[in-house]
Amino acid sequence: MQLTPLFKGLSDPVRLRIFYALARKGELCVCHLTDALKLPQSTVSRHLNTLKHAGLVVSERRAKWVYYALDESSETAKVLAALVCEQGEREPQLQQDLENIRITHC
Repeated sequence: MQLTPLFKGLSDPVRLRIFYALARKGELCVCHLTDALKLPQSTVSRHLNTLKHAGLVVSERRAKWVYYALDESSETAKVLAALVCEQGEREPQLQQDLENIRITHC
């Protein structure tokens, strides 16, 4: 795994929020993230693509939506998820994002 894409993946506050949500909630649809983060779909999709390029998340298309999850085959993703989850407990914005996630069908 290359370090530059990895660190770029988590260097943006929005990507960190998305990564934290995926680490805590598991698989999420883009629509769940756009609602929770109150950001446009294009913005969320762009950030998810960066996380995917970094090797931290995987995706699966279902009908018109794409679902994302942490890449469970990546030991690096697992270690970073544990670290982010531990530190995220003290971040009000990350906790608010989790509360905003409403799992419904897209």
